[in-house]
Amino acid sequence: FIVLALPAFDAARFSPFLPFGFAAHTGPDGAPQGVMAAAALIFFAFYGFDAISTAAEEAKDPGRDLTLGIIGSMVACAVIYMAVAAAALGASPWQAFSKSDEPLAFILRSGGHDLAATLIAAAAVIALPTVIMAFMFGQSRVFFAMARDGLLPRGLARVSPRGAPVRVTLFTAILASVIAGAAPLKLIAELANAGTLAAFVATAASMMILRLGRPDLPRPFRTPVWWLVGPLAIAGCLYLFWSLPALTRWLFLGWNLFGLVVYLAWSRRHSLLAGN
Repeated sequence: FIVLALPAFDAARFSPFLPFGFAAHTGPDGAPQGVMAAAALIFFAFYGFDAISTAAEEAKDPGRDLTLGIIGSMVACAVIYMAVAAAALGASPWQAFSKSDEPLAFILRSGGHDLAATLIAAAAVIALPTVIMAFMFGQSRVFFAMARDGLLPRGLARVSPRGAPVRVTLFTAILASVIAGAAPLKLIAELANAGTLAAFVATAASMMILRLGRPDLPRPFRTPVWWLVGPLAIAGCLYLFWSLPALTRWLFLGWNLFGLVVYLAWSRRHSLLAGN
């Protein structure tokens, strides 16, 4: 896409650079506008990297392998994302391609690259299941760990003779299918972003609490300058979370209250900690 779009690149299309401003706000049509509103939505393109961490028990050298896998793939993808975005903005006015359901293919068709546009659109359809598989892998391992600890029915933690968590994988697939069929994609993405941002806040806070409360613990994963990284991570995630639509924040609160009820009614009494 970058190679084909560069001949039509015009730097003048970057002006004005922030037509809707930086902070999230509601536009005249009621839709969210601003860089942070877009960042809060497109955030889902970045949280697949944390799914790698759920495979820690299956890595030969987690301290090395997961660090390289997460950071390396995230940096590479971020560079590619920015290069594609810059090429798209330079090749076509944003007012034109922003109205298309397939903006990259639209830009290529506008430049006379019909075959390439079809191939890119097809690649997006083919690549989507791989993204879903990565998320399914990560979520099923989270449910597996929860079931093993008694926070979900322990039957879900049973594995097949080959060691695969088949039951919890099927449970995850059914749950994801029901949600996908009942809610619009945009709302699902926003709620998933809200949940992931909350999880990242909890992770950063837990990291700092353990650094202060348990400095003696072995740490195969290092966090340089933790006293700065932790607060910055929490502040950044909270700012992104507040940039989400108000409806999403309320639905997130309701979903967490539902989870709290499930925990107090069942998980708290059946967890491994309850027997200690």
